[in-house]
Amino acid sequence: MRRHAHYLNLEPSDRGACVAIGNFDGVHLGHQSVIGLARAAAGALNAPLGVVTFEPHPRNHFAPDAPPFRLMNAEARAHRLEKLGVQQLYELPFDGRMAAMTADHFVAEILVAGLGVRHVVVGADFHFGRGRRGDAYLLQALGRSHRFEVTIAPLVGNATQDFSSTAIRKALTDGSPEEAARMLGHWHRIEGRVVKGDQRGRDLGFPTANMGLDGLHLPRFGVYAVTVEVLDGPHKGHYRGASSLGERPTFGVNAPNLETHLLDFEGDLYGAELSVALVEFLRPELKFDDVDALVRQMHQDVTEARAALDRAGL
Repeated sequence: MRRHAHYLNLEPSDRGACVAIGNFDGVHLGHQSVIGLARAAAGALNAPLGVVTFEPHPRNHFAPDAPPFRLMNAEARAHRLEKLGVQQLYELPFDGRMAAMTADHFVAEILVAGLGVRHVVVGADFHFGRGRRGDAYLLQALGRSHRFEVTIAPLVGNATQDFSSTAIRKALTDGSPEEAARMLGHWHRIEGRVVKGDQRGRDLGFPTANMGLDGLHLPRFGVYAVTVEVLDGPHKGHYRGASSLGERPTFGVNAPNLETHLLDFEGDLYGAELSVALVEFLRPELKFDDVDALVRQMHQDVTEARAALDRAGL
């Protein structure tokens, strides 16, 4: 997959795609439906499959002081889109100029002159242009004027709700990664580089890979059964594990992070990029009176993580 941080002066081979447009935070089943329709159009026109998204997320521009809300960072989103067969990923810079662009200007400058789109697919709730004044039906009309087709994808959900990033955030806040996965169509994953921690886990007999959570929506603090994909380095591959997500209150006040113990693993993961999938919430975060009590609980956590992963067939 080719990633583009702009829409100007693209190579001819990077233009002319059939594209899905949206923020695609989480790449949930609704997003996958939009991308699926773009894939079908690409096959019919013998064109590349593309996604047009925005980086940073527009909410970062309009509400920079809001609490972190993203389900995935740009790298995690790119990895998920690549697995769906996306060939061209256009990560348009969302800044003051982009926010001020009218709907007409967005279509003429970006979609037509910049990307040369062949076909566009958006969700029924899509809005664009200055003040979000444009909707999917205006895009359809502008597409006719510029000679490209626009497909409007219906919203996807179940009997009680439409699948949305907001609903997925709530499921994660409630400590229900299984419910989040039903809407996502895949396990919720946290991706990032392993950084140096305090090495307490190693000293306690449970070495962990530590990852930051900056900019991400925080799931319920606690211990999870997880699967882990090491994306690069000498230990590249798939593993099972137990993760502690939270502030580590036994050791004072700390910034939230994710500490993952890989089961039956020996090796150095510092600097490696990991993708950690939350499979089952095992228990809330606790403050222990002493290290011995913490170690006893960690042994139990590992036992319960193995059982949970066995139940899930992972």
